[in-house]
Amino acid sequence: MKALGLDIGTTTLCLTVIDAQTGATIESTTLPNDTNIAGKPFERLQDPAKILAKAQDLLNAAVAKHSDIASLGIAGQMHGMLYIDAQGKACSPLATWQDQRGALVPELGVPAGYGCATHDYNMQHNEVPTQAVTFCTIHDYVAMQLAGATTPLVNATNAASFGLFDIAAGKFTVDWPMLPRVTNQAEKLGQTPQGIPVFCAIGDNQASFIGSVREPEKSILVNVGTGSQISFTGQGTHLETRPMPCGGSLAVGAALCGGRAYAMLEDFFRQVLAMAGVAATDELYPAMNALAMQPPEHSLTVDTRFGGTRANPALRGAISGLGLENFTPKHLTHGVLQGIVQELHDMYRAENIAGHSMLVASGNAVRKGEPLRRLFAEQFAMPLHIPVHKEEAAYGAALFGLTGAGVFASLADAQKLIQYREG
Repeated sequence: MKALGLDIGTTTLCLTVIDAQTGATIESTTLPNDTNIAGKPFERLQDPAKILAKAQDLLNAAVAKHSDIASLGIAGQMHGMLYIDAQGKACSPLATWQDQRGALVPELGVPAGYGCATHDYNMQHNEVPTQAVTFCTIHDYVAMQLAGATTPLVNATNAASFGLFDIAAGKFTVDWPMLPRVTNQAEKLGQTPQGIPVFCAIGDNQASFIGSVREPEKSILVNVGTGSQISFTGQGTHLETRPMPCGGSLAVGAALCGGRAYAMLEDFFRQVLAMAGVAATDELYPAMNALAMQPPEHSLTVDTRFGGTRANPALRGAISGLGLENFTPKHLTHGVLQGIVQELHDMYRAENIAGHSMLVASGNAVRKGEPLRRLFAEQFAMPLHIPVHKEEAAYGAALFGLTGAGVFASLADAQKLIQYREG
């Protein structure tokens, strides 16, 4: 028996096929999410029709190669939103989590990029499409379309990512007519044309946690993608509390620049080479990682909040401690990596909690970067574990789908399939 997990990210879409008995990844296919649409300077838009087409291509290719598929689970980029008409079709672009129009309505008290802030701005500026009847995330939309449904059913993981959502009550705190229907269960939406059951979509943060953490109560998860996040079970005091599907909650700290800070540095080095008349045809990350393998003397302190924070989008990063002896590519590379780690560790330390004994890491930046793995293990003073399987959000979506299909009695039972390699 097999299961499919689809993750719709900001920069890629991934579909994973797993063995439901062993947890082994049979196949994983990734496509670029090259669907960006030009908009106003503060807008960050993507084309939902093109994203849906890519998802359908991934599904069709998997079904053509694999049989005995028990379920399809879907996860995706949180906070963003798009409008849906009465026929269940998208009638607006996707405003992603990076969209900044919400910062222009700060009185709502919801961070920019969150769906309710985006919708509030649109209401105030008469930019809600006239044919719209509700809104949802992009992965809610894809799940609905693949299942043959015409109305989105939004899991609480996604509803909470919009803002203005009471996790304990399981409902929104405002009475806007376009708010979508919400569930916290692994509810079936319908089935694909091939007869595969499709379940409501979940947020990629929770999906990554489900797909990475074998022992939830003992573990901290750090993820470094475009942004970066730290997550562990329970209620956050200083950190955001997010619902888990099927019950429970996560304390989550999210940084807007994680891997993006390292990518920015790689681009800077690339520009320096171009200035000297050298065209860098390959990625510079291997050379950068080699530079950062050993901590340099006279290290730099790099604040990697280059894109601000959700609470303060205007905040910017900084480099301090520059001297005659440390203004070098090695010091700068190590400093940026340390800054990525430090931002997440500061969030964890602010919670002043104990009881965690495992640090689990996910995301391509961690898998490909030994210096980053070392820095995480040193900073948190815990052994680092990396899942054997890749594409953790897609894997977690697959486990969620299997739970919805009744193959496992609970998510905790499904998570026992996870295996680690030492970091």
